[in-house]
Amino acid sequence: LFCRFLLVLFSSSSVGGEQISSIGRGLCVLLGISLEDTQRELEHMVRKILNLRVFEDESGKHWSKSVMDKQYEVLCVSQFTLQCILKGNKPDYHMAMPTEQAEGFYNNFLEQLRKAYKPELIKDGKFGAYMQVHIQNDGPVTIELESPAATVDPKQLTKLEKQQQRKEKTRTKVPSESSRERNAPRSKDDPSASSGAEGDVSSEREP
Repeated sequence: LFCRFLLVLFSSSSVGGEQISSIGRGLCVLLGISLEDTQRELEHMVRKILNLRVFEDESGKHWSKSVMDKQYEVLCVSQFTLQCILKGNKPDYHMAMPTEQAEGFYNNFLEQLRKAYKPELIKDGKFGAYMQVHIQNDGPVTIELESPAATVDPKQLTKLEKQQQRKEKTRTKVPSESSRERNAPRSKDDPSASSGAEGDVSSEREP
């Protein structure tokens, strides 16, 4: 899970010009769900969002209070583009969880937030819709959170990643023929061996 959240004075989300959700002061959470995410990552992110101390206390001291301490609102927006990987200048989203799975995961995320906090203070947009998100940033303060790396299921690796892994294993286990030839000791009778004045070819750096 990759999350970017902003401290806001006001935030709202609209679909087709119609406002569907809004909050006052609090957090606007942009959430990117990846293929590898599980319940473990979800629970970690819920705890962090609700407990991170990013607000000031009663005396004005910054970085002292969480959104729960202040009883502020949270507006969540699912944003698969946070899982973007650039291929040259073209964005690639193959690491984002497919829509069919991601919707259930996102709804579970909202449910866990509401259970851990106050349901009426957790708002959300419309999953899968083309939304216009209006954010009045406070500060501005924007913080990025990423859940601890999960163990990757080999089935989820792309064909290219699998090929790369095989190549790396081969390089580690089997030295190339040319490497064996370069590293092999040369006998004094070997006519191809260089003289001591020129230096031993076998010790030269590879191109």
